[in-house]
Amino acid sequence: RLRPHPHTPRVTSRTQDSARSREPPTHMQLTTSNSRRLTVAAAAAAAATLVYLAYRRRERKLLKQNLDAIRSRASALLSNLGAPSGLIRSWVDPSCEYEAETADARRAFFDAHGFLHVRGFCTPAECEAMLRRMAELADGWDPLREAAAFSTGDDQEAAQGSSDYFMDSADRIHFFMEVKAEAAGGGLKPEYANRKGEALNKVGHGLHVVDDVFRAYCDAPKLGALVRALGWRAPAVPQSMYIFKQPRIGGEVTSHQDSCFLYTEPRQTCLGLWLALEPATLTNGCLWVRPGSHREALRRAFRRNPAHYEAGDATAPQMVFEAEQPQESVPWEGKLPERSWPPPSDGLFDAGFVPVECAAGDLVVFPGTLDHLSLANSTEKSRHTFQLHLVEGEAEGVRWSKSNWLQYPEGRSFHSLPK
Repeated sequence: RLRPHPHTPRVTSRTQDSARSREPPTHMQLTTSNSRRLTVAAAAAAAATLVYLAYRRRERKLLKQNLDAIRSRASALLSNLGAPSGLIRSWVDPSCEYEAETADARRAFFDAHGFLHVRGFCTPAECEAMLRRMAELADGWDPLREAAAFSTGDDQEAAQGSSDYFMDSADRIHFFMEVKAEAAGGGLKPEYANRKGEALNKVGHGLHVVDDVFRAYCDAPKLGALVRALGWRAPAVPQSMYIFKQPRIGGEVTSHQDSCFLYTEPRQTCLGLWLALEPATLTNGCLWVRPGSHREALRRAFRRNPAHYEAGDATAPQMVFEAEQPQESVPWEGKLPERSWPPPSDGLFDAGFVPVECAAGDLVVFPGTLDHLSLANSTEKSRHTFQLHLVEGEAEGVRWSKSNWLQYPEGRSFHSLPK
């Protein structure tokens, strides 16, 4: 009788089960296992989606509540401004005083509070003509040949103050990108290669001089009539700008006074005319103004740098800010007040600002010493505006400062508004 070799393993039911357990899984077993894992993963993903959607719903609800609160608060503040009464001093000509009750109501409100919201100033057709014309101009822009970013932050001296392209734009049409659209080495980021118009911050500063469509708006009788009703006698237009406020990347415009950049002597006479070509809302960057601040002194001026122009230092910036008043007078100059955004924007209200939402075609008019700003565009909708800045002319004894960045070529005068 043969006996098994001592090293031959004995085959038992246990070893048979063990062997079967080491066999590779069948196709059916793999399919069942994978399906089970996929089902678990899908359930987890669905649960995460539901949590995210619930979170977004809560966020939207909270945002709407906060925006409604801002609008309610703004409405109350604007209502409290009311119609002026008594003796009012003209902003553009401080030697002139008049009785509010017998004057043009627009002028009285403007001089008393520092701004005027004219609803429906332009028709939909007029707005569409300017929107369409700018689309044509942007389509013809070559960012490889003309590329410069525009900033309103702390780097303005380095950005605009050292840019020949900016300094030479006074009576021309130049294109300026959003900082967030600029590539690290200059030019456009690749994602804007086929949609370059969405990368623009603004176009300026001679649209009213060079282009027929924008000059037609500038020369419209209704615009000249409004400006003269507000007290300007010899209005001249040194500057025009088309501002895009692009979806998602349209940056904030920090607190400033326009006369800082458009300085006249012996007194400030700059007038801003801010035309909404598209709706301007709390979330896409409407204007915030500080009523009454137009009576405050000019805080600083953006001037040609003597080190560059007189001493001949080519490495020095062409433009510098020079203080006219102590920084402590308005600590948010060139910045935003703390707690400006997100809503409820208590920091802006605490500083005295109020939002001015506009429908397409609305015009906001304000003097050059009014403190104003706009927040970034956090929506998927653009906020296009066309802006004119004018000053009182030489016939009224007012001079354009030779230290301003914007200077026309020798022998060329600013465009005068027709009578």
